[in-house]
Amino acid sequence: MTARIATAQGSDRPPPVHFAFTKRTWQEIAHLLVNLPMTLAGFIYVVTVMSIGLGLTVTVVGLPLLAFGLLGARQLGKAERARARGLLGVHVDEPSPMPARRQGGFLGWLWASLKDPVGWRTVLYSFVRLPWGILTFAVTLVSLLLLWPVLPFIARGLTNADRAMVRTFLSPSDELERRIAELESDRGIVVDTAAADLRKIERDLHDGAQARLVALAMGLGLAKEKLTEDPETAALMVEEAHGEVKLALQELRDLARGIHPAVLTDRGLDAALSSVASRCTVPVKVTADLPARPAAAIEGIAYFTVSELLQNVSKHSRARSASVDVWRSQDRLLIQVGDDGQGGASLDGGTGMSGLADRLGAVDGLFVIESPAGGPTTITAELPWRDRDSMR
Repeated sequence: MTARIATAQGSDRPPPVHFAFTKRTWQEIAHLLVNLPMTLAGFIYVVTVMSIGLGLTVTVVGLPLLAFGLLGARQLGKAERARARGLLGVHVDEPSPMPARRQGGFLGWLWASLKDPVGWRTVLYSFVRLPWGILTFAVTLVSLLLLWPVLPFIARGLTNADRAMVRTFLSPSDELERRIAELESDRGIVVDTAAADLRKIERDLHDGAQARLVALAMGLGLAKEKLTEDPETAALMVEEAHGEVKLALQELRDLARGIHPAVLTDRGLDAALSSVASRCTVPVKVTADLPARPAAAIEGIAYFTVSELLQNVSKHSRARSASVDVWRSQDRLLIQVGDDGQGGASLDGGTGMSGLADRLGAVDGLFVIESPAGGPTTITAELPWRDRDSMR
């Protein structure tokens, strides 16, 4: 599995055409006959809304009306993609949606809607399709009555033109548009992850160090009251408080290490991973071949990825040994964690793997699990390499 999973779709190339009327042939005929009402509705919508919107651009309502018209055109495109998918077997990606909110308020939304390439391409598609819809409806109807033996070939030729139009006008304009959609989704994952981390830190402080420090303050207060009356009891209470201080400091150190360990900042990824490996209940061999230090954000993600994976090794793997290998390959940072345990690791196994995959995917990373039942397990994580100096 990878952090970003692309749905494998079969080829949308139609099967070879024959004289026989197959299911696909009847679907193509239905598509051609529906062309006329669909293209007529789209043409009327585009001409009406666009002409009114453009005609009223000199007033305050013209541009908003044009913007809403383009949003409606998006829905026309969605319906046409669904029709092509259901009747022609044409699978094209949905374009990135318009964000619900934009910086700049209403004016920002208005400007983003007016320059929306998806809406304008759908407008052009709906405008030029009317003559084609009339032609295909007439040719199909005549062929049904007079040329039905060769209708499968006629239908295939006409629908191949339809397939080309859908791919040209209604598919995402380029890879950049698809990437924008991915980044918008990843941004939500990053925000949710950061919020969850903050809640965890708050909970750990409240339930751990904070509670211990409150008890410490109360104990010292009681010791102060007994200092003159019962010095020996007060001394015992102060000694207990001293032990509580040590425990509170250790909890704060552990919490700080969980946020961002000092060894990672001071000595880099190699030393930090060796420190994590030393706390694993399974012997771990760490090999790091890094000519330089990556950007702090990438270094931090790599550290916490290995830390989480080694915790899983300790808790779930029943392994006798494990290994961590980190190296740079061109513009990527690669991490491989393996163990000789029982295997069976998966993204839906309740061990935090899915969360790791989401975090890596949010920064254009990959997460690959190879863990057959019975083992061994090899998990490979891949992150983009960004130089530390270039991020300053």
